[in-house]
Amino acid sequence: MTITPDMQVWRGRTDAGEGQSALRWHQWVQPYAPDQSAGVALIGLASDEGVKRNQGRTGARQGPPALRKALSSLAWHGSSAVYDAGDVSCEGADLESAQQRYAQRMTEMLSQGHLPLGLGGGHEIALASFTGLADFLCAQEARPRIGILNFDAHFDLRFAERSSSGTPFLQIAEYCQAADIEFAYCCLGISQHNNTQSLFEQAERLNVRYLLDRQMQSWNLPGIESFLEEFLSSIDHLYMTVCLDVLPAGQAPGVSAPSAHGVDVMLVEHLVRLAKASGKLRLADIAELNPSLDQDNRTARIGARLLASMVD
Repeated sequence: MTITPDMQVWRGRTDAGEGQSALRWHQWVQPYAPDQSAGVALIGLASDEGVKRNQGRTGARQGPPALRKALSSLAWHGSSAVYDAGDVSCEGADLESAQQRYAQRMTEMLSQGHLPLGLGGGHEIALASFTGLADFLCAQEARPRIGILNFDAHFDLRFAERSSSGTPFLQIAEYCQAADIEFAYCCLGISQHNNTQSLFEQAERLNVRYLLDRQMQSWNLPGIESFLEEFLSSIDHLYMTVCLDVLPAGQAPGVSAPSAHGVDVMLVEHLVRLAKASGKLRLADIAELNPSLDQDNRTARIGARLLASMVD
């Protein structure tokens, strides 16, 4: 599957007189091609269909280019190669086909040794990301221990006849059952008032580990770190996903469902870095950026900073 990235989006400030130590992301990112040296590979799932099916406010299809634009002028502090692998687009209402193509792309990049970072798009990206990772790992080892770390105000464990932004983790649980691997799901930032009792019961049945948004506060940092480290110690491979609606509405207005409470970005970034430091991260993504609802690009900027924290 060939996707040509639009490298024109990678533009920004240039401090030519300060040399190689003054590079920014737009000067570092290269177009993705087969047989490159291992690095970080950015790939978008340009989709609104999952949010639409979940009765949310559409506009997330424009999330991937907005994240690239926000990344462009950030100062570069990493050392690995970074490639732009373009976007898999959902054509019309055919979300399932787009998810399948995206999963295949994940498997391809993982097989080449890259760390794929996904750009959403709605949270339907999670099903595609996980299945791509699981298909790759199941071909390498028997019953891989894959953990999902989701920063989110919602469980996204809804039952529906079709895939949506509200169903990915129930679909992943069904995938795991069929593949005879453990469903290990940890969700940080759950809003009690934005998840029905039936969703909490579903989480209980599936042994989901979670912390509520009101528990995700700085006064509880030692307890949060211990909770996360215990989860990380129980797995061998980590898929990390950040739904931007986990943040307070004042920090992240550009999402389908802004949070009345939320978890501060400083805490989210700290935990993202802690998870990355485990050495188990295989795949990560940012979901639910809706540029049409953003204010002063603040949600895109936060999404870009969180992506950068997974690299530098």
